Amino acid sequence: MPLRVDGLPRPGKILAVHLNYPSRVAQRGRRPAHPSYFLKPTTSLAASGDVIERPAGTELLAYEGEIALVIGRSARRVTPEQGWAAVSGVTAANDWGVYDLRTVDAGSNLRNKGGDGFTPLGPGVIPAQDIDPAALRVRTWVDGQLVQNDTTAELLFPFGLLVADLSQLITLEPGDVILTGTPAGSSVAVPGETVEVEVDVPGGPSSGRLVTHVVEGTVPFAGYGAGPSVDDRQRAQAWGTPPEPMLTEELRTLLGGVAVATLSSQLRGRGYPHASIDGVHPLVPGTRMIGPARTLRFIAHRPDLFQESGGGYNAQKRAFDSLKPGEVLVIEARGEATAGTVGDILALRAQTLAAAGIVTDGAVRDSAAVAGIGLPTFAAGSHPSVLGRRHVPWEIDVAVTCGGAAVVPGDVVIGDDDGVVVVPGHLLDEVARAAVEQEAQDAWVAARIAEGHPVEGLFPPNAAWLEQYRASRTQDSPPRS
Repeated sequence: MPLRVDGLPRPGKILAVHLNYPSRVAQRGRRPAHPSYFLKPTTSLAASGDVIERPAGTELLAYEGEIALVIGRSARRVTPEQGWAAVSGVTAANDWGVYDLRTVDAGSNLRNKGGDGFTPLGPGVIPAQDIDPAALRVRTWVDGQLVQNDTTAELLFPFGLLVADLSQLITLEPGDVILTGTPAGSSVAVPGETVEVEVDVPGGPSSGRLVTHVVEGTVPFAGYGAGPSVDDRQRAQAWGTPPEPMLTEELRTLLGGVAVATLSSQLRGRGYPHASIDGVHPLVPGTRMIGPARTLRFIAHRPDLFQESGGGYNAQKRAFDSLKPGEVLVIEARGEATAGTVGDILALRAQTLAAAGIVTDGAVRDSAAVAGIGLPTFAAGSHPSVLGRRHVPWEIDVAVTCGGAAVVPGDVVIGDDDGVVVVPGHLLDEVARAAVEQEAQDAWVAARIAEGHPVEGLFPPNAAWLEQYRASRTQDSPPRS
């Protein structure tokens, strides 16, 4: 039976990518070095307006709004630069899955993601020649509430690379579909809810909204084969609960007395010379801040975009309302400090939610009141104007550039009087312990300088001084029991 999507033939195969959006990577707690894939059967196809059954006896039917690539011509061993040319169009997709069926299926995803109706596509196709693949947006709504909102600007694996990588071993044929991964915000849908997905270029062409109605299945699983099975870990993953924090209490304690300057030095030595958020300073001298990053991105003001996204319950308000204890909200304002990006009301909201702080490379409005609230706040300046003078609140929980530093949700952000530094999660433990050791060595060196020794050969210590330092550390260490 042909699929009811304008301009889209029935595909010969459906290939899907596991992880591709930085926001989803932060949510999952792992960052793949290369793309990995799974197959979905063509019998899983559905069209806009169709229903999806949550199988009887299951509880964790999860939606994943995605961008689907439609292959327009045969591709075999193409390069990443040639990959996009093999795509005829893009459309909206929903990569549905049932976590209850992953127990014996986590590798292939066949049963948990391959059920009938589990791959709705459409309703329209955006011609590839009309768009920049790095300028697309994907959004998902559940019963009218926006739950996923991300762009293709910072994908781990751009679309051309996906096509090229797959074509090394697999001939991609006209009509084939590649599902390109989902951003953060995927969660569980229950019977009675309606899930919609749209792919568009903001202000440009759109796929239209792909609509799926969730209903309860009535036919139970038989006694053969693996039946539904869930545990708290599967529930946490399905509902979108973030992974265990990389910033453990032990690391928080270690970092409590480490200077941002020391952390910056350690990161620079590991090839991260741009880890500092430049140009920001604490509103209150003596401020200390540490916590995992949440992100908010502003774009430059434009009247039509501000009318669309600036009012109501916009991205700025959603970001502040969703803060959790200990988190730091990092705001990308393009270094534009001639309009406020946060004021006293929103800062108070962050404080009442026990957030750890705010960082913005823009300006703070009501700066005296914000300083008085007591929430650690680092900014590029103060300004009396509201954000609409320069900014449009655009999106949350995506990779941002703040003060020249890339910040991915989940990175650990640390601030003191010298400024703010961003530590990637996978480096946190290593950097924290090395920074503690560096500060101990620096303190020992400072004591030798105070005794009258010259700087030459001591800062940094040469081999002879290092030997003395290590001997002193051995003497200071408590005896082992």
